[in-house]
Amino acid sequence: MAEISTPPQKISWGSYVALLFALIVFSGVFAGAPGAWSLLDFNTLTGSFGSLLGPNGKATFFRGQGGTSARDALMYAMSLWPAIIVALGIVSIVDGYGGLRAAEKLITPLFKPLMNIPGICGLAFITSLQTTDGAAAMTRELYDEGHITDYERTLFCQLQYSANGTITNYFGSGSAFFASMGEAGVPIFVPLVVMFFCKFMGVNLLRLVIYFDQKRQQKKNNA
Repeated sequence: MAEISTPPQKISWGSYVALLFALIVFSGVFAGAPGAWSLLDFNTLTGSFGSLLGPNGKATFFRGQGGTSARDALMYAMSLWPAIIVALGIVSIVDGYGGLRAAEKLITPLFKPLMNIPGICGLAFITSLQTTDGAAAMTRELYDEGHITDYERTLFCQLQYSANGTITNYFGSGSAFFASMGEAGVPIFVPLVVMFFCKFMGVNLLRLVIYFDQKRQQKKNNA
């Protein structure tokens, strides 16, 4: 029996609207926004666990304190599931409206020549700036569904690995250094530029490593 091929999904104005919605949610633009606007932020949608009282009478995270080894790792893994579930749910909705194809069309002219990564990874990249867990789940889904090859997945993982969770970690943990940076005359945006430059350099260095490794393997096979 001949295999029936499904026609490629058309990109409509609704696809771009869905893509814009996802970009807003994952970018953190509405983080800390008043009222219902905060629901357009991914971390707000993910929420937080309640607190428990520790031995010292102080509130602690639901994992507790002093955990070790596999049991503590299990509790940590459980804390990742809400972010992954919410991220994959949003991606499924956006993909249903053609948002991933819209991202591919818009971002490929930028990603492909600079890093040899297809534009369909653009939404996952935006997500990686705010949450590492959601981006990792989205990357796996892109690969499992055949949107990206193993080579492209490798490059894209390298792009995320350098300064992953860039925006969240920089303005969260890095904010402690903002006062010192101001005294030294260093603008706040400079470290961000350095981090994005390192992302770009890391991907292209990995491309060179893979290229020369393939050449070496080819020479070895021809010998």
